[in-house]
Amino acid sequence: MDPQPASQLRRGEHVEAGDVIQCRECGYRILYKKRTRRIVQYEAR
Repeated sequence: MDPQPASQLRRGEHVEAGDVIQCRECGYRILYKKRTRRIVQYEAR
């Protein structure tokens, strides 16, 4: 079985201030921020 990068694991990671930014399972150093469920509207000119 090939190891999957953290982007494909679909697991949530809770990151505190001062923590190392990496997946705790595979060590992958890129994590993505979850999308908010709140509706966000920006004003553009």
